[in-house]
Amino acid sequence: MKLGATIARTNAAQNNVNNAISFNQTQDGYLQQVNTALTRMSELTVSAQDVTKTTSDRALYQQEFSTLQSYVKDVATKDFNGVSLFTNSSLSVTSDSDGNAFTNVGVNLGAQTYTTATGNSTKVDSLSDAKTALTNVKNAITQLASDRATIGSNEEALGYYNAQLSSLSNNLSAAKSQITDVNVATESTNYAKQNILVQSGTAMLAQANSMPQSVLRLLS
Repeated sequence: MKLGATIARTNAAQNNVNNAISFNQTQDGYLQQVNTALTRMSELTVSAQDVTKTTSDRALYQQEFSTLQSYVKDVATKDFNGVSLFTNSSLSVTSDSDGNAFTNVGVNLGAQTYTTATGNSTKVDSLSDAKTALTNVKNAITQLASDRATIGSNEEALGYYNAQLSSLSNNLSAAKSQITDVNVATESTNYAKQNILVQSGTAMLAQANSMPQSVLRLLS
């Protein structure tokens, strides 16, 4: 019974770990798109520094730049089954049947590095603003690389926990089977043996019962 309960808890912990892996994969999927947006924003900051461009040209760059800023800010609000994807809070992921936990380090798109790059003061509508914007966006890209590395390390560790729990569940199930399950091969052999003995005993008994009748026929 204790083995059965441990197996159930182990399987529940494995489900928790698998959900945490999905959580991290969802985070990274969003951050891949944020990376694309920030890359384009950095390109616009350099294009806006072109001395041959007019104020009207930079206004067009600013329009696209603002749209990308809004996209990054929107991603920061996304959640996974009601749990925020991008906060500075770490999550404790149950990693075994005893309730021990792995700390899934959080990624915060609301950090100052990101909010500076996506804030209203970061613009590309003038030459001087474009230079400042380039610095801000480059800082955000550096932070993004660090955050994606964090997610990668979370996923790797959770993958190890998942493999460990899977192996443990199989081993515990095998141990429980040794106690509770019938060994079909052994029991089939025992059944055949006992069946032969019963049939032999029946045949011997029938032969013994027939001998007195044979003697009586001879005497008569």
